[in-house]
Amino acid sequence: MKVEELHAKVGYRLSGRAQRYTEVRRSIVERLSRSGRPLTVPEILSSAKSVPLSSAYRNLTVLLEAGVVRRVAGTDDQGRFELAEDIAGHHHHLVCEGCGTVDDVPSSTRLESVMDEAARLAAEEQGYDVWSHRFDLIGLCRQCQG
Repeated sequence: MKVEELHAKVGYRLSGRAQRYTEVRRSIVERLSRSGRPLTVPEILSSAKSVPLSSAYRNLTVLLEAGVVRRVAGTDDQGRFELAEDIAGHHHHLVCEGCGTVDDVPSSTRLESVMDEAARLAAEEQGYDVWSHRFDLIGLCRQCQG
């Protein structure tokens, strides 16, 4: 998605909740869109040093409530954030149990086919009607393996 389209979509979502698309929010969205993985608040602020920590949390809350970003669980106590899937595209995660890093795994036709079949089987066994899935692989990143 082009940067202009991203900002138009985010601005529209925020205006639907009577919120403005401020420079701080724009900075957070741009940082998340460039990251390629979910980021902690300190990682988000590393490129926006003039934004106070309290302001970052307030703005992330607004972006969460508007459905622009979502919180991603890791294996540590750090909250991580990424753009919502309908904005950034469908993907999965690799989660390092050592350092807590969460990396994106881009979706592919082959992976989605296997995941859809696994979801269908699991749902069938439990009597669920499933229309979406999230998939996290937990292990150790290269750095923590060595």
